[in-house]
Amino acid sequence: MKISVIVSTYNSPEWLEKVLTGYACQSDKDFEIVVADDGSGPDTKKLIEDFGGTVPYPLRHVWHEDEGFRKWRIVNKAMEAAQGEYLILTDGDCIPRTELVATHRKRAGKGRFLSGGYCKLPMEASKAITPDDIRSGRAFQLGWLSRQGYGASLKWLKVAARPWHIDGLLNAVTPAKKTFNGNNSSCWRADALRIGGFDERIRYGGGDREFGYRLVNAGITPIVIRYSALCLHLDHARGYKDPEIRERNEAIIAETLSSGRTRTEFGIIAA
Repeated sequence: MKISVIVSTYNSPEWLEKVLTGYACQSDKDFEIVVADDGSGPDTKKLIEDFGGTVPYPLRHVWHEDEGFRKWRIVNKAMEAAQGEYLILTDGDCIPRTELVATHRKRAGKGRFLSGGYCKLPMEASKAITPDDIRSGRAFQLGWLSRQGYGASLKWLKVAARPWHIDGLLNAVTPAKKTFNGNNSSCWRADALRIGGFDERIRYGGGDREFGYRLVNAGITPIVIRYSALCLHLDHARGYKDPEIRERNEAIIAETLSSGRTRTEFGIIAA
């Protein structure tokens, strides 16, 4: 099974470097990365070009002009360009732990999509992580993270679950909703194309959930692997948040849920 990891990004080359380093450290190395770039400047292009010759995976760059938040349009283009039959969707601010790709591969199955997890770090810890910390594994050790400002909370269980071998139990009992989360979820490419990909009318807030609801409407079962496949979510400003846009997004999501529709007419055009 060929896997394509689609990494969305926008003008965050420092964070993207850490993410690409994390994928270079994966135990399962049989995958490609397609960077879905929502209009970043030349620094991001140079980073990807420089990384291309140093990492153990094929690395491609899909880009369009910066015209505001159009993440789902560029992610759709990246999904069309992907060569893998299975897609892992993530963001350029989410550093994967070494087993992330292997876990998605192991748990992938026909008629299902997978919902992974993340730990949202404060800015202090986000800045402290270096590529060497990722390669050595220090960045995923609770003691090291706590010294960098990541305070104690129940979220620590996501980091600690694998060493304690309790991730399966925690996946089974978590009250978290079985949603498709664009920072760490996966599905079959054929299923994604069949439902038209992501709805490009949706701006920041909920586009990934709406995509997942259409997968469910199409008969695809969500499976939680949040304590088994983990990434560290680096902090950043969210200047693109807008209550009015969020309200319009939620109206689209509500219509998807009430109508039971499986396909959007505002995404990938059927071949």
